[in-house]
Amino acid sequence: MNNISENNLETNSRRDFFKKTAAYSVSAITAAAVLAPSKLLADDENITHHTKWGTTLGDELNKHPYGIPSKYEHNIVRRTSSLMSSAGDMHAAVSMCPLHELEGIITPNGLHFTRTHNGVAHVDPNKFRLMIHGLVKKPLVLTLDQLKRYPSETRTLFLECPANGAAEWKGPQFNSLQFVKGMMSNAEWTGVRLSVILDDLGLKPEAKWMLAEGSDGSEMSRTIPVEKVLDDAMIVWAQNGEALRPEQGYPVRLMLPGWEANLCIKYLKRLEFGENPWYCKEETSKYTVLTASGKAIQHFYPLEVNSIITSPCPEKPWTDVQKGDLVEIEGIAWSGHGTISNVDLSMDGGKNWFQANLKGLVLPKSWTRFSFMYRYEGKPLLLQSRAEDDSDNIQPTVNQEKAVIGVEGVYHRNSICTWEVNDMGEVNNVQVRS
Repeated sequence: MNNISENNLETNSRRDFFKKTAAYSVSAITAAAVLAPSKLLADDENITHHTKWGTTLGDELNKHPYGIPSKYEHNIVRRTSSLMSSAGDMHAAVSMCPLHELEGIITPNGLHFTRTHNGVAHVDPNKFRLMIHGLVKKPLVLTLDQLKRYPSETRTLFLECPANGAAEWKGPQFNSLQFVKGMMSNAEWTGVRLSVILDDLGLKPEAKWMLAEGSDGSEMSRTIPVEKVLDDAMIVWAQNGEALRPEQGYPVRLMLPGWEANLCIKYLKRLEFGENPWYCKEETSKYTVLTASGKAIQHFYPLEVNSIITSPCPEKPWTDVQKGDLVEIEGIAWSGHGTISNVDLSMDGGKNWFQANLKGLVLPKSWTRFSFMYRYEGKPLLLQSRAEDDSDNIQPTVNQEKAVIGVEGVYHRNSICTWEVNDMGEVNNVQVRS
């Protein structure tokens, strides 16, 4: 009885407190210009009553030794589509990152976009071998432990499939941020620079190209210029502080900062140096850029300056925003040519532009967050973002890009994206052609 009485007294005390302070709380929120998601209620039962989790034992500490997300976040997952499959099944396919649900610039490992060419391989690290040969003075084979003896470094870098946004060349296809731009992610990668290993082996002067080959069933292989190899190429074995996951190439993958993710060979087993490019299947039948003239561009590696608004978007509309509310327009920008220096926003489809704020870390060849606080007026908008990098590259319009590539493009689409916000706050994927 005493416990019940004490609980009732506590509940009544809470209710009286919130009744007395409700008006003050609302005015304080308005004064601070913070968007209130809904009207505050003094008798909200989630405040005045005891919750289940506050009156019962939780899980034992080590119920999940690795740890799992909250069960209430079950809808935040990578997604795929049969349209993203190149073989009619999910062994050669891509799984899209939920960009609209991410915070900051680091993509959790379980949400990082994934591209497979022969399914996800499971490599035994005890049997892993990396062979480095060809035009080197001292060819060798490394075990995983031997590779990890080299001095390591950690860099925050984006990975983007060159086909990110491929479906949009002819016009809008998906009313979803996740499917429009979800073939990319950003993470911390730990490994060794290839130049450090080559200092030991001695690269012969006639070596101009490197062949990187994977050990999975597809034996994915690509050719990389030696200039890039010696500049900033890495062999990485960790992502966001843990070992690479199998879908990201465990135990070792190649990392070429700012260049096509397809070049960053997973399940790496062999590096060969030679005088000429190998013209592998993936750089002749695919991963070339067909121009409007009919000629194809090969060895088209760095990814262009790009950006996308992540809030609002089709998955995150403004349907609960009221006229006069202050709401944040937020997005991400990135460039394979360097560091983001500026992002402009437009509310009217590119007729007028104003500068957004860059927030958080601004790193080379990494995602950069941009933001702008907007007083919602309840009128239709055509929201766009336009990024610029420190090499003076500026994101093109749809018409500017199509003038070079045409409408049959697949790769390297970086033209400005547009979200239409209607007077109900709903958001749709559209293209502005002007």
